[in-house]
Amino acid sequence: MRDKAGNTDTRIGNLIVFDGECVLCSGFFRFMLERDRSRNFQFATAQSPLGQKLYRDLDLPTCDFQTNLVIVNGAAYQNLDAFAAAMRQLPGLWPLLSVCRFLPGLVKDPIYRLIARNRYTLFGKTKTCLVPGPDVKAHFASDGF
Repeated sequence: MRDKAGNTDTRIGNLIVFDGECVLCSGFFRFMLERDRSRNFQFATAQSPLGQKLYRDLDLPTCDFQTNLVIVNGAAYQNLDAFAAAMRQLPGLWPLLSVCRFLPGLVKDPIYRLIARNRYTLFGKTKTCLVPGPDVKAHFASDGF
């Protein structure tokens, strides 16, 4: 992943960073965990030390998580492009959903931001961050939870 200075952090593999308090975002995490049979991804919550570092490195707010981050082969994706990058890594027909990356930014970015701003109202918010069991925790990056 490249930080704001353009430096690449080669220690980070394929990673999904999500808001652990957001019901929609945690649902995306569970969706990916179930379908990522090759275990291409590790996970981290945005609230974790690793998540906070990545959000800071990308000049993103570290308390109001308006986007999930998906890092694939060192490239960081945000918004609907993050969803598309994640779908491309799944088996079967799931990569077909990545066609959303071809939508013009004038269309996809406002739609994504509208949902992101209202996600707690639409889908809910947990009072605490997700607490995984040992089998799920094994899929989290170091300092990712």
